[in-house]
Amino acid sequence: MLDERDRKILEFLQADAGISVTELADRVALSVSACSRRIQRLEESGHIARRIVVLDREKMGVPTTVYAMIKTAHHADEWIETFRKVIGDIPEIVEAHRLTGNYDYILKIVLPRVEHYDVVYKQLVRRVELFDVSASISMEELKSGASVPVSYAP
Repeated sequence: MLDERDRKILEFLQADAGISVTELADRVALSVSACSRRIQRLEESGHIARRIVVLDREKMGVPTTVYAMIKTAHHADEWIETFRKVIGDIPEIVEAHRLTGNYDYILKIVLPRVEHYDVVYKQLVRRVELFDVSASISMEELKSGASVPVSYAP
């Protein structure tokens, strides 16, 4: 069960995983050792799944985002595992979700420019059978981030 200090620790770590334990402890009014123990407990309990660095996409040369919506006629476990492996092997595909509704999957693809989508598309369709692929280009990013609300955690 999380208390208010745990939630604050999680909020600060989501904003900057590189924050020093000393600074974090000061912000949540704990000793450094108590704060460190709480972080360790949050990692062991799985509340903190991993710590990552978010790269600047412009500086990394992949400013373009394309969303590919996929329909498939296959839903067997074997096909799904093949699909997982294929999309896992393509680094430009940074997110993939199975959906309800008109499409089966949506892929978030980051690219150096929109013309590079064809390269990724060909890598995908050569390795796994798909019924339909429809793509949309993101014109503007209005909100981005991996932070999740901490208030719902029991």
